[in-house]
Amino acid sequence: MSAHEATATAGLSQGHGVLLGLIGVVVLVGTTMFKRTNYISPTAALYGVFVGIVITALGAVLFEGLSPDPTYTASSMPFPRSWYQPLALLTGLLISTGSFVVGWLRWPSRPRYTFVGILMGLWISYPYLIRGPASDTHPLGYAIVLSTPVLIGYIIWKDAGGILQEVLRDTVARRFGIGVGLALALFFVTITGYLSFFPEEGFPHEVTVVVIPAIYQLVTWPTLEIAIPHIPFFLAVSPGQAVIVGTLSALIGLNAALIARHWRVEERAGFTEGTAGGAAIVGTCTCGCCGPLVAKIAVLAAGPAIAAPLYWLFVDSASPLSALFIVGSLVLFAGTLIYSVEAARQPEQSASTVLAD
Repeated sequence: MSAHEATATAGLSQGHGVLLGLIGVVVLVGTTMFKRTNYISPTAALYGVFVGIVITALGAVLFEGLSPDPTYTASSMPFPRSWYQPLALLTGLLISTGSFVVGWLRWPSRPRYTFVGILMGLWISYPYLIRGPASDTHPLGYAIVLSTPVLIGYIIWKDAGGILQEVLRDTVARRFGIGVGLALALFFVTITGYLSFFPEEGFPHEVTVVVIPAIYQLVTWPTLEIAIPHIPFFLAVSPGQAVIVGTLSALIGLNAALIARHWRVEERAGFTEGTAGGAAIVGTCTCGCCGPLVAKIAVLAAGPAIAAPLYWLFVDSASPLSALFIVGSLVLFAGTLIYSVEAARQPEQSASTVLAD
């Protein structure tokens, strides 16, 4: 490492990131256990969980930023790129068809579920429906991306809006949800390289502010890039990034607020439900945007032979599985939110566990 890099990183290494992440996990687990055994109040536990999430996220960011970037050659691909097209088209068709059938049989009075499933199928198959450079600026691509938060927002407002309004009236639950959402938003943009405080090869030597076209999620968006070498600091912002990160973070924040409200009304959840609640908050690590972090961990744990296929399957922007992770995350967090609200409406539950009360 050069003297400039050592100075910029203040002597930190990826080991410090691992240690910080482990401390965050200990805080998370310890706080949850203290709450379950009534050693601390639910409100105090929420503050402890939030601190644990922030520490864990900082550790992951530090580990990712200070780990050497692995390089992969085409020979390490698990299968040829020519397979991407049939996989994407088949996966998109199966999702769209399955959504239509399941929606018709299971939720005939809620066609919005079918529409969002068809939209997610189009999201995966779009790069191969519109071939060549035309797909980078085709109106269909922009329509798919921009309509996604609108449709998901409408579904949540229609099926969970009433209870969520009651939940967000709780000041602690509202602050917890906003805090978790913002923390995970910063985690997303940092782990994907759109926000960085670590020097990299080719970093500008003077303050740079430019707007360039860049492909992010299906189509080309105008991207504002700011680089300040003296800190160092790098930030890239685009409408496409704001749509994806904003939608995911909002869904995670609402799930977190719902869990916080459950804790605040002293709902005695069993072990299984408590585990699901924690997964809803920190399960973002399974999102496709965390692929680079997973690949680096795989390099340390099992070597490049295992990490390379993971990279090509889940990080390569041309891979349909990369888009599937984004789509799956959106559906997972929206579905978890609606399921939790529907469970709170069950008539057999006591009034103390109904969030609207």
